[in-house]
Amino acid sequence: MTALIPRPRGEPAPGAVHVPGWLDEAAQRDLVAACREWARPLAGMRRTRLPGGGVMSVRTVCLGWHWEPYRYVREVDGEPVKPLPDWLADLGERAVRDAYPGTETCRETCRDESAHIEGADGYRPDIALVNFYDDAARMGLHQDRDERGRAPVVSFSLGDTGVFRLGNTESRGRPWTDVPLESGDLLVFGGPARMAYHGITKILPGTGPRDIGLTGGRLNITLRVSGLDAG
Repeated sequence: MTALIPRPRGEPAPGAVHVPGWLDEAAQRDLVAACREWARPLAGMRRTRLPGGGVMSVRTVCLGWHWEPYRYVREVDGEPVKPLPDWLADLGERAVRDAYPGTETCRETCRDESAHIEGADGYRPDIALVNFYDDAARMGLHQDRDERGRAPVVSFSLGDTGVFRLGNTESRGRPWTDVPLESGDLLVFGGPARMAYHGITKILPGTGPRDIGLTGGRLNITLRVSGLDAG
């Protein structure tokens, strides 16, 4: 469905690119169906327990590598992590190309070194984190720092709108920018924004489309490059 007032592509911070409606409804339906399969046991969706004893409010299933605080492993409760399918990695590659057009030549021609996005050339993710947010779920401000390298992070949003807070690289305090991420939106952050603190401050119930197979809540698929030995 076409928005009444089109939302423009935006750059909430240097290196961060927001592309509204990047996924059409057919692609969203396919991703929701895939997420349902990935969520099933074994090595399925679960709440992550933090070292201090707290439990995250989002539910997560990982592909390729499993994230546990604060490292990546290949097994979950003795079961192998589900593989990251090639078609999803291909989608991540296309997202990075669309977010940073001309990156391949910028490395050689840009005078401003911050304009080059580390890891965008030949981008190939090997991790997917699939997070489900119900109406009450949140994600506190954090950095994605468990990867070896600083290739961009790719994020696809499905279902209800989530308010994404993109902060600075020094602390969880201000300055920050809040970006509503609607179903089908693409967000990529790399380069100067790669180590920015970020999180989800709230979910807006009832704002998701009715035709993608998700009756409530928000799914977020985050793609990353681990930099770990594939063996």
